[in-house]
Formats: sequence, structure tokens, C-alpha cells
Amino acid sequence: MESGRKVSEQSAHDLDTFFKTDGIFYRLWKLAGDIEIEPILPPGFTEYNAREKKADSIHVYNALLLSGLFQTEDYARSIFRDVEESVAEELIQKRMERREIMTGQNAPRIWLTLDESVLHRVIGSRDITRNQFAYLLECGRRSNVMLNVVPWSAGYHAGLAGSFTILGFNDGTNIAYTESAGEGMLFEKPTRVTSYVVRYELLKAYALPIEESRALISTVMESL
Repeated sequence: MESGRKVSEQSAHDLDTFFKTDGIFYRLWKLAGDIEIEPILPPGFTEYNAREKKADSIHVYNALLLSGLFQTEDYARSIFRDVEESVAEELIQKRMERREIMTGQNAPRIWLTLDESVLHRVIGSRDITRNQFAYLLECGRRSNVMLNVVPWSAGYHAGLAGSFTILGFNDGTNIAYTESAGEGMLFEKPTRVTSYVVRYELLKAYALPIEESRALISTVMESL
């Protein structure tokens, strides 16, 4: 520890066994990992992530990159390529666990709307991107997931201002989340949230129908 290196998980368990400390060293080890990861996440995302797990509906708009909720492991790893390896692996694991909210008895209804630019941006490699789109189409086959693409032919539209997500809850309330320049912002004030709801509705008007969106994704995937 004094060398500045984080002890291994096994060492933490060994210390608990030796000193009979009932998991104290393991909990400290886990806390150290969380502290190490926290600065990399945009401010506001930790709270957003906790709220996402309780959402009844999720509306996602992506302008540049595919949402972490839909990313494959290789796609996510390519995004975190400049992050220290052990931290990157922990972030990827958390991202993969996050995808579990799409399944299960109480899975929320999810609407994902993409700008077509997302489809033409190769992340990692062509193979990684192709596999990512195949997984995206697989997600879109779920009864609770709706997938649309805003085509380039739409020209200027409200989504060019940036990506955002709206979480809806069973009590009728909504919150909005967006990121810009590494800063995450969570909005709960009704007037601010409503502006994002209106923006999403405008985007849906520009988006292709579900089947046409799937066909476009398939066409781009096959061209890679």
C-alpha cells in the first residue's frame, strides 16, 4: 500500500482471513476501486446511473457515439483505450452489467434514436463496429426496445445540439441527463425537462420508421 499500488482482491481476502476482520479489508479494497474510477466518470453520471435502474421508460438520443447502454464489450474497450487498463476493465464491467436493465420482468420500455452519423463512425475496427451493429439490431428485436435513425437527409434538426436521455418514472415524473465536454448534467426542474421531451418528439418526427431504420443499419453494417 505504501508503494502507492492497490493491493489485489485476493490479498484483501487473505488479510481478512489472517486478521479475522469479517471483510473489512475487502470492503476497503472495493472502496479504493470505486474512488479510482469516480473521477473518470462525468459529474452527475453516478446519480443518473442509480436513477436509470428505477426508470419505467428510457428515451435516448445519440448524436455522435452509441449509448453505453447498448455497447458491446469490444466497442466499449475501444472507447476506453486511453484509460489505465485496470480502471478501463472495471468501467467496461460496469457498462456490461448496466445492459441487464434491458431484460427481466420489470424491464423499462426503451426508445433509442440515433443520428445517422453514429452509424458511419468506425470505432476500434470495422469488425468491432460491424459486431456492434449486429448486437444493436438484436437489442431492437426485444419487445421493450424501439430503435429509430434520423437520416442525413433530414438536414438540420434539434438533435444536432447533442446527445441526451430522458428517464420516466411510474409516478409520472421525468428527469433529463446530458453530457458536454466531459461534464454530466442531470435536470429535474419540470420546465427544463419538458424542453428535452419536446426535442425528443421533434426528433421522432425526423426519424425513419423502425423497419426502415433497421434496414439502414443493416446496409451500413454490410458495407463495413
